[in-house]
Amino acid sequence: MSASIGPANCKDRNSRRQRRRHQEIVRGNEPARRYNAGMPGTATINETFVENMRSLWRMDARLAWEVDQLPVSAGLDVQPSKRGGPTAAVATSDGRTLFLHSRYDPEREAAEFGDNIEAGDAACIVLCGLGLGYHLKAIFRRYGRETVILVSEPDVAAIKSAMEHVDLRDEIASGRVRILTSIEKDYLHDRLTQISTQLMFGTCFAVPTASREQNADFHAKCRDAIVDYAAFAKMSLTTLVRNAEITCRNIANNLPTYVTTPPTQAIRGQFTGRPAILVAAGPSLRKNIDQLAHLKDKAIIIAAQTTLAPLLERGITPHFVTSLDYSDLSAQFFEGLCIPDRVVLVAEPKASWKVIDAFRAAVAGDARIIMLDNVFARRCLGDALAARAPMEPGATVMHLAFYLAQWLGCDPIVLIGQDLGFGGHVYYAPGVAMHAAWAPEFGRFCSLEMREWERIIRQKKILREVPGVDGKSIYTDEQMYTYLQQFERDFARAPQRIIDATEGGAAKRGAEIMPLAEAARQFDNSTGPFDFGALHRLTWCDPSRLDPSVATLKHRLETLDAFESLCQETRDVLTEMRNVIDDPARFNRLVVRVDDLRTLVQQHELMFRMVRDVSQLAELQKLAADRRVSVDAPDNRKRASRQLRRDAAFIDAMLDGCARLRRIFEESIARFDIAGAEYRVSHAVHGAGS
Repeated sequence: MSASIGPANCKDRNSRRQRRRHQEIVRGNEPARRYNAGMPGTATINETFVENMRSLWRMDARLAWEVDQLPVSAGLDVQPSKRGGPTAAVATSDGRTLFLHSRYDPEREAAEFGDNIEAGDAACIVLCGLGLGYHLKAIFRRYGRETVILVSEPDVAAIKSAMEHVDLRDEIASGRVRILTSIEKDYLHDRLTQISTQLMFGTCFAVPTASREQNADFHAKCRDAIVDYAAFAKMSLTTLVRNAEITCRNIANNLPTYVTTPPTQAIRGQFTGRPAILVAAGPSLRKNIDQLAHLKDKAIIIAAQTTLAPLLERGITPHFVTSLDYSDLSAQFFEGLCIPDRVVLVAEPKASWKVIDAFRAAVAGDARIIMLDNVFARRCLGDALAARAPMEPGATVMHLAFYLAQWLGCDPIVLIGQDLGFGGHVYYAPGVAMHAAWAPEFGRFCSLEMREWERIIRQKKILREVPGVDGKSIYTDEQMYTYLQQFERDFARAPQRIIDATEGGAAKRGAEIMPLAEAARQFDNSTGPFDFGALHRLTWCDPSRLDPSVATLKHRLETLDAFESLCQETRDVLTEMRNVIDDPARFNRLVVRVDDLRTLVQQHELMFRMVRDVSQLAELQKLAADRRVSVDAPDNRKRASRQLRRDAAFIDAMLDGCARLRRIFEESIARFDIAGAEYRVSHAVHGAGS
């Protein structure tokens, strides 16, 4: 039996008892006293409960554990209905009795409820309140197998009653049903991450009449949290799809740097127990940026790329700088600077290769660069060349800075300039690179203040109010709100002490609020100076890895040619199948050929994944088409026709992806050739000098 059964903080004795109980439930041998549906004087095994719990243990062991820990008597007031299955009642806060289902025919009422839901194309239905499960069963029957059903239900005793009285085993075992018992951000993110795509396709909320009174506040907060997460998921997925090709191109063009620089594990835990200050470019940065000059020897300073210029102007050299922006425009953050060679750039490989090159060109000496682990880089070069410890990537440069501080072992972690809102009606701190980019536009009719306000007002339709650190409301936009949500999730998980010394902006749950000066006093007496010896001893460039990398890329290019030929042949067969759909004999012979081609394609799984990386839209369109076929459920001939159109569109997108991936491989090989030539010239010059 898996050791993962049950919550992580269970004592060994409870864990053993839980595993035994799990085994007994699955085998049907649990003592009858546990499953007698709470009916006094009975001793028969409640088979409904046993079968439901078998499914629940397999799909949601933590919830099954919570149900199993309840006393036998716990549950709803279950009463017989006049016709059909039982109904249930609860007492309201004003002393009334509220029935969760019809007292006459609960099943018919639930069926009518399910038929009246206007879900449209929504791929996710949120049912507010489980009751005894009748509404869940009706929705499950009504909607196709591609629809996910979320049930918000804070009362575990009510869930126990549903398990005891209504057969829900098929619904639970399908994997389409998830029961949400908490609105804690960390819990919800874990539960919703698995269904991000379905949430993005659309969400419908189904509220039974009784749920407008019973646990109404919980259901409302749960709905709001799901909507917020859906917005976050939509933005993330839209960004992924829109930038799929440019992201893969950046990664491929960064491969010469990726393979020749130290891996992330080289710096892991290097500053365990030492404080870190993360510097963001919010408008409040102006309040405490000058204090950093006195703190650079007392804390590890990690700066977002946007803040490097104003820091260096004040003579403040951060220890680390983070970068992950895919846009070439981000190169401006390093252009025109003279960056000390002790600054370490920690970057995601998806960052624009022009940004990485700009940093290297701006460093006065040998550049120190570390790149994070990346799946596409591994697929390009293989684990032997590209493997490195998987430090968590970030959604923004400041999320990356936070994960870097954790990776380094820093504690506490202090944030400044991280407003995540429009404090003082401005977007950026004074002196950031964006202001320099705007400078040519300034004049009589365009001031810096006007540009800042325009930057905010463009987001007017998606502005929202959030609590500020001073207790008053502050405006933020949808994008920054999703970043705030992610920070709060990260803070909830972090074992480190988190201090928000921004002195402005949005309040962040999970972080202590205090001025930077007060936070600094708490680590003034850190023991001893920082030891940077490990960083100095690293080999910051290893050109011996260039030639093996080029050879691997050229092999990938040959494999791509073979894969593309299979895709083209499959496309031709699908076209022929559409023309003979009324000729079953010919159609079936072509089906056999498609199956053969599918087997050959599966032998090129790596290349299939790489093409899909470049063409994320193809996968998303296929998922949407699968859902339409499932929901509409036309007759067999129309279904076959739709499936053929879906498959043909997918193969067309894959062929387009093959062409894009070929160009990416060719560009990357050229970049390796340039890097090799530069290193040979550099070696010759240094050799001659010696």
